[in-house]
Amino acid sequence: MRTALVVLALWIAGSAHADPQPTSTSKGTDYGPQVRAMFRVAACGSDGAVPERFSVRTVDAHCKDMQEVYKSYKRAWADKAQAFIAELRPKDLPRTVIYPFGGGDLSSALAVYPDAEELTTISLEAAGDLRVIDTITKAQLATDLDKITTDLRRLYHAAHSTTQSLQEASHSQLPGTIMMALAGLAVHDMEPVALRYFDIEPDGTLRYLSNDELDARAAEFVAQKRGDKKPKKVTHYWFEQDSAFPNVEIQFRPRGDAKANLRTYRHIVANLDDTHMAKDDRVLRHLSAKGKVAVITKAATFLLWYDDFKQIRDYLLKNMVWMISDASGIPPSYAGPAGFEQITYGEFTGPYFVIDNKNTRAEFVKLWKTNPHHDLPFRFGYPDAEKHNHLMITRPKTSATK
Repeated sequence: MRTALVVLALWIAGSAHADPQPTSTSKGTDYGPQVRAMFRVAACGSDGAVPERFSVRTVDAHCKDMQEVYKSYKRAWADKAQAFIAELRPKDLPRTVIYPFGGGDLSSALAVYPDAEELTTISLEAAGDLRVIDTITKAQLATDLDKITTDLRRLYHAAHSTTQSLQEASHSQLPGTIMMALAGLAVHDMEPVALRYFDIEPDGTLRYLSNDELDARAAEFVAQKRGDKKPKKVTHYWFEQDSAFPNVEIQFRPRGDAKANLRTYRHIVANLDDTHMAKDDRVLRHLSAKGKVAVITKAATFLLWYDDFKQIRDYLLKNMVWMISDASGIPPSYAGPAGFEQITYGEFTGPYFVIDNKNTRAEFVKLWKTNPHHDLPFRFGYPDAEKHNHLMITRPKTSATK
């Protein structure tokens, strides 16, 4: 035991040359050593020693590229967006943030809500198996690191994450959703401390999973040839991934500040349409237990426009106190009757894609035409049909106008 503790201490100090093991408690197995290794090797968020099993030259070359990706992203989007939104965001918002249809986009969530203590993204993409960082070969690591750099450069350049891009990223051996979240921590000078997988119980509470449980699930998936099987009926083009490693929790803090309170990021796999929510309401129960929340959504395929996403839309209207979005947010015809006003920025002449049988776009075009014009110097989510930047704040009507 003494030897194990010494090794773990050396790893945390950034100079370990062995592979610390995850620890198991009543809160499941903590993959802290693994998430810190991936943060160092793949996300390039720390400057500790590279584990001996990997090529220092490969990791150094990758991290040089990644630092350029981060620098470009911060200069072109994150710094501008964070400063601009800070002037709009009320000071007394809840520190609990919900990001539906958000993939692992912790970068955007922290840009909008830098003081959030608990952030939850929900999307169709599974978290993936972090444990592969212990067994991945040098050759496969090099291949995946190249893919990670390419994927993040594309995603950060677009300033939003498409479902197709997120699902493609999730097929690397290194887990793409977790990688995207770790990149977000690196961009915002945070560091991961612990990582656990969890299930959502029928009452909405969380149950954390042990390494033995995850091993058994992974074996079951292989035996049953499960994973990425397309359902017989698919709506809105995409479907949730079936995985032994669906939901993940990462605890994090400001980089290098061991005395800082831990903050929590969770990613949940769920199809938020009404059909799935009616069959299994655990996600809605979990979200409802959080009380009042702040919300972000962008590049959400306009799903909140549709009648078959009524349950998640109703949840948001009941529980949110402030929401930032592009035009894929909540339509005025729902926001207004629920007691909200919508403040617009930039220009919106219509969506550049959407199946819109109810002509919901007309509501948004009218909203931007009738509201006072406010310039928007960066893209937030989708551009409009004419490539204009646009952004919308949805807030209670009693709020003071900015």
